[in-house]
Amino acid sequence: MIAHAFNTSLVILLCAIINSVAGFPSYTSPCGLRGRQPEDTAAYLDAKLPLAPPGPLNYTGTKLVDDASHPWKAGRRGDIRGPCPGMNTLASHGYLPQDVVTYSTHLLNGNLVTDLISIGGKTTKTGPSPPLPALATGLSNHRTSEGDASLAAINTAEGIIGDYYNLSIAAELCYHGVQESIAINPEFSFTGFRHKAAYSEAVFPVNFFVNGCHHGTDKARQLDMDSALSFFRATQPTAIEGINIIYIAHPVKPGRNVNGVDSYVADHSLGSLADTCVFYTGFINVTVCGLYPEPTGVLLRNLNINLGFFYDALVDQGLVDCPQVFPYRQG
Repeated sequence: MIAHAFNTSLVILLCAIINSVAGFPSYTSPCGLRGRQPEDTAAYLDAKLPLAPPGPLNYTGTKLVDDASHPWKAGRRGDIRGPCPGMNTLASHGYLPQDVVTYSTHLLNGNLVTDLISIGGKTTKTGPSPPLPALATGLSNHRTSEGDASLAAINTAEGIIGDYYNLSIAAELCYHGVQESIAINPEFSFTGFRHKAAYSEAVFPVNFFVNGCHHGTDKARQLDMDSALSFFRATQPTAIEGINIIYIAHPVKPGRNVNGVDSYVADHSLGSLADTCVFYTGFINVTVCGLYPEPTGVLLRNLNINLGFFYDALVDQGLVDCPQVFPYRQG
C-alpha cells in the first residue's frame, strides 16, 4: 500500500532535520545548468500535485494513541522500516501502512513527481525514479536522512542509563557519537544540515516518546523503558525543544576530517545549528540544486511547491528568520 501521509508532517519534519549535505561538494549553485533532465521525463510517471501540510491540531492535549484501533503489530515480510523511529512507530501502530511509503517535504530522498517517499530504502512503490543525479532512495540513504554521528548507530542499550533517557544523557550520547566518529571515520563530515540534525535527533526521543501523562510530574521529559517500548502522545505539539540544552553542554563546531581520522577541521561554509540562515541557503543552493540542476515540467512545479513547504516549516518552528531562497524560475 502507498499513502500520502500529509498528516505526519511534524514527524517527517523532525526526521527531515536529520538530513545532511555531507554527500555533496561545496560549489556555486548549479541551478540553471544543463543536466540530464529531458522535457518529457514526467510524462510516464504517476504525477501528483503535493498536498499542503495540515494546519494546527483541533486538540493538542494528552491523548491515548496506543488504543484498540491502533495496537502494535509485528512487521511482516516485505514491510518497510527505516532510520526514523517516529515513522516506524506510526507504521507499526497502523497510523501509516505497514509497508509504508509516505509523503513529506522530501527534497533529498523522495520522488517529487509522484509525491512519495520511502521511510526505509529505495523501492519501486514510489514510482519510477526521476533522472539522475536525483536520489529518490528513501530515508535510509546514508549521508542524507541517515548520517554521520547518528544516534541510530549507537547501541540502544547505551541510551537509557539508570532509569531514564533525558536531555542530559542525550547531550552525552551526542557528544560521544561525534568524538567517536572523528576517531574512527576518515571521511567524517559534520557540516550544514548534519550539524543541526545530530542535535535534533538527540532530543527526538524525549519529545516524541515520553508518556504525555507525566506532564507536570518529576517524570516529565524523562523517557523510561516502559514508555520507550510502548507508544504515548506528548502533552502538546512538539518539535526540537531542548536542542539548545544539548548543544550548550558540548558545543562542537561544524567541520570534517580532512586527512584521515583525527584530522577534524572546522567548516562553517554550509552553516550550523548556530547559523541557521547559512545552513538553509546552503542546503537549497548547493544540495537541492545539485540534485536538480535544471528541472522542468511537473518536477519543477512540485520542487517549487516543496521548497515553499520546507521554508514555511522552518519559519513556523522559529529556525530561520531570513528571506526564502528561490533558486528556480517560478510559474
